[in-house]
Amino acid sequence: MALESSPPPALSASAAPSALSAPSASLVQKPGTGWRDAWARCLALAPEAFRDDRVLNLWAAAWQPDGRPLPATSPVDGSPIAGAPRLDRDTARRAVRACLDQHRAWRYVPLAERRARVAATLDALTEHRELLALLLVWEIGKPWRLAQADVDRAIDGVRWYVDGIEPMLAGRSPLDGPVSNIASWNYPMSVLVHAVLVQALAGNAVVAKTPTDGGVACLTLACALAAREGLPVTLLSGSGGELSEALVRAPEIGCVSFVGGRDTGAAVATAVTDLGKRHVLEQEGLNTWGIWNFTDWAAFTAVVPKLFDYGKQRCTAYPRFVVQRELFDEFLTAYLPAVRRLRIGHPLAVADPADPLPELDFGPVINAAKAKDLTDQVAEAIDRGAVPLHRGSPADARFLPGQDTASYVHPVTLLNPPPSSPLHHAEPFGPVDTIVLVDTEAELLAAMNASNGALVATLSTDDEATFARLAPQIRAFKVGHGKPRSRGDRDELFGGFGASWRGAFVGGELLVRAVTQGPAGERLPGNFPEYQLKP
Repeated sequence: MALESSPPPALSASAAPSALSAPSASLVQKPGTGWRDAWARCLALAPEAFRDDRVLNLWAAAWQPDGRPLPATSPVDGSPIAGAPRLDRDTARRAVRACLDQHRAWRYVPLAERRARVAATLDALTEHRELLALLLVWEIGKPWRLAQADVDRAIDGVRWYVDGIEPMLAGRSPLDGPVSNIASWNYPMSVLVHAVLVQALAGNAVVAKTPTDGGVACLTLACALAAREGLPVTLLSGSGGELSEALVRAPEIGCVSFVGGRDTGAAVATAVTDLGKRHVLEQEGLNTWGIWNFTDWAAFTAVVPKLFDYGKQRCTAYPRFVVQRELFDEFLTAYLPAVRRLRIGHPLAVADPADPLPELDFGPVINAAKAKDLTDQVAEAIDRGAVPLHRGSPADARFLPGQDTASYVHPVTLLNPPPSSPLHHAEPFGPVDTIVLVDTEAELLAAMNASNGALVATLSTDDEATFARLAPQIRAFKVGHGKPRSRGDRDELFGGFGASWRGAFVGGELLVRAVTQGPAGERLPGNFPEYQLKP
C-alpha cells in the first residue's frame, strides 16, 4: 500500500475532566494519529525493517523478508494492522545459530563500547518515543498516557544500568550463549526491550520473539534503532510451538527469559530444567488485596482507579479483594463510587481535532476473543451463584460513531465467584474484580494464597503489628501495607513465589547476575526446584 507520511501531531494528554464529557457522537479520531500515519512514519524512519505491507525479521545482522505474514487487526477499532511474519522451525534454528556467532564476538567487546552503543540506542528511542507509543496504542490498545509510560520506563530503566553497570559486572562474565526472550504482549518496551538492552550491555547477544498477540511494529522499530548502533539483536516472529525448539531447547541458547501464563511457562520450565539451562520464568498468579481491621477508606477510594490501569492487563494487577465480612458495607461505600468513575474508550478519540488525547484508565482488552472469553466467564460465574455488584455500561464510554467495540470489556465486580469458575482461582487479565468475604485471619490467608504463589499482594490493616505478623504468611514476592506493589524499576528487585515464578529473580543487580556467570558454585537468588534463595 502506498502511504504518504505526515508530520507527527501534538499528542500531549490532558487530565481535564471536560475532555472526557463530550457525547460519543461528537467525537473524532485525532488527526495524524491513525495507523496509516504511524506506518508511514515507520517506513520513512526505518526502511530497512519495514516494507509497504509488512515488517521483516532480524537475524544474522540483517533484515530478512522471510516468514509468512498473518493478518492482524487493532483492538482499538478492529481495523487492519501489520501482522507478524511467522517463521518456520528450520529458519528459526538458523537464526539462533547465527546469533551464537554474534554472541561469541560481542562478549569480547569492551564494556566502554557496549555502554556507548546502548546509550546511543536509548538516545534514538528517546527521539522517537511518541511514534513508539502510538504504535503501542494501535497494536495493544494502551491509552496514550500508559503507552508513553511503557516507552519511558524502558529508556529510563536501562539508563540506570548504563550509568552504574561497572560494579554489577565486577568478577562476572557473559554467558556461554545468547539470551532467548519470550515475553507477553502487554509491556513490549518496559519489559521486553528493557531486558534485551540490559542483557546486551552485560555482554550477551540476544534473541527476542515478538508476542503472538501484538506489538510487532513497535518492537521492530525499537530493534531497528538498536541494530543501527551495532547491538547484537535478533528479532523473530512465529508460534510458540513452532519456535520453542530453537528458542528454548537449542544448545546454543545460554539463558531463557520468559514472561507469560502458567501453562506455557510450565512447559518451558520442564525443558530448561531437563537441559540444566539458566532461566528466568515469570508466570501469572492471582494477586490479592486483603482488608482486615481497616478504617482509612479515603485512601483506599483514591487508589481503586489506579488498580484498573490498562484494564488490569498487567502481571501486577489486583483482581481479587479479600474482605473482612464485618467491613463489607464500608468497603462497598469506598469501592463502588471509585469504580463508577473509571474512564474507558477509544484512546485516540477527541471532541475537537485540536484537543489533546484523552486521559483514560483503559481502552480495549487485547482482542475480541479475549473480550468474549471474559464476558463468558462472568456470565457463567453469575449463573453459578456469583453476585454482580457492579457492571459498567457502554453508555459511559467514549467511542467514535459506528466504531467496532468487540474488544472492549466494561468493568465488572462479582461477589463470591463459585469454586468451579476460573475467576475463583486464576487471574482474569482483564477489568474483572472478584470479592471474597472472610471471618477469621486463617480464612484471610487461605483466600489470599488461593493461587499457590503470586507476584504481589497488599494487606490493608490499621495495626502495624497485625501487618508484620500476617504479611510473611502471604505467598507473594512483594507485600504492600495498604499500597499497591509493582514490578519496580532500577534497583528494585522482582520475583515470585510458588507457581508464579521459576528460576532466577531479577531487578537491580539481580537482573545482571541472572544473565552473567559468577564464581564457580554460585547459587543465584531465585525459585528453583532444588532450592529457594531469597535476596
